[in-house]
Amino acid sequence: MTSSRFLVRVAGAVWIAVAAMADARAQAPLQLGSLQRAALASDARSREIEQLQRQSALRLKNLDVEQLPSVSVLGQTQYQSDVPTAPFSLPNGEPAFAPPKFTYDASLRVDQRLYDPSLEPRRALERAGLAESQARVRTSLYALRQEVNEAFFTAKLLEEQLGSLETSIADLEARLRETTARVREGAALAGDAAAVEATLLRQRQQADEIRASRRAAMARLARLAGEPIDADAPLALPDLAAAASQARRDLDALRARPEYDQFARTRDRAARQEDVAAAAERPQVSAFGRVGYGRPGLNFINDGSESYAIAGLQLNWKAWNWGAAARERDALAIQQEIVAAEEASFSSAIRRGVENDLATIDRLQGAADADQRILELREAIDKAARVRLEEGVTTAADYLDRRTEWLTAQFERARHRVELAYAEARLLTTLGLEVQ
Repeated sequence: MTSSRFLVRVAGAVWIAVAAMADARAQAPLQLGSLQRAALASDARSREIEQLQRQSALRLKNLDVEQLPSVSVLGQTQYQSDVPTAPFSLPNGEPAFAPPKFTYDASLRVDQRLYDPSLEPRRALERAGLAESQARVRTSLYALRQEVNEAFFTAKLLEEQLGSLETSIADLEARLRETTARVREGAALAGDAAAVEATLLRQRQQADEIRASRRAAMARLARLAGEPIDADAPLALPDLAAAASQARRDLDALRARPEYDQFARTRDRAARQEDVAAAAERPQVSAFGRVGYGRPGLNFINDGSESYAIAGLQLNWKAWNWGAAARERDALAIQQEIVAAEEASFSSAIRRGVENDLATIDRLQGAADADQRILELREAIDKAARVRLEEGVTTAADYLDRRTEWLTAQFERARHRVELAYAEARLLTTLGLEVQ
């Protein structure tokens, strides 16, 4: 009996521990980096990378097939009103030969490329095109990171404000109970309790408004991440100070944005196009064979039907193209210059884009100590005002003014903390660095 009770207790303890662990996991703060990666993985465009790979594999397979013999079936029949005849006649007066006016021919032809200088350059061009297309997809997906940043820090700021507001509401509820009791005892005026209650109701309204706004931000975050997220789930404010400082030091050398890879892939594709254009100027050699049956066969003066066979080598060389190849090379060289200009413009835009974030980071880092000191002073003033209110030395209106000032200081400190983290995250994302 004792053993059974012991097992029951152990089972109960295990169950409580498992439940506590599950609850802890459910309430674990959401991380910005994880949400960004989830947003990229859940976007429908992320599947394009694999689809482009499969598409390119099919095209490369078609290029490989060009090395195999190609088989063609040819067939033709016709009637012509006149045919050439021999200029002399036989002793019986008939022409020496007269081809038939009704002819037909059916044949099977096999071609085998022996030398094709364009095949390998075309393979390289297809691989370069694949790399460029995949880089373009990654570039389009990257914009999701900034969207996640915006939704995340909007929700985080509202979470911080809600926490401060709930603390103030709890204090006002306590003050309302005390003031109401003092009114009943005749130690305070009814207007004091009314003032506290009005402020309490107003802050409850503010809390409801903030909750609604945060639910909207969390809903947007859940849609971006492609997974359900509890509207009340806490968010972890990332510590990005070290990463932002390192990014500032490496600012001029950073080229981590996916656009840079796209520029490189575009240049590579243009270079491969030049190789294909150059290969088109070189000769191609192939072998061919043909077997058939027709009327006439190879002997065109024979009036009967017969089988035949032909085999040989074929040379295909565009020895003169009126400067088309040179103009194509010039056009591709201009394309390289266009890509270089676009890359330089993009780098300049990135550099301009981070200036505001760098200034914001400097400003908010300098404001942190002042925010903390202001809050400490406001807390001391609030405590003193609360004591005077309890002693009946001051009015509820004076106390509520001090309480509002304390709440404003809380809001300002929370706003500066979130804005600093947001500016650091925006800096890293603009520069192409992943937020951990």
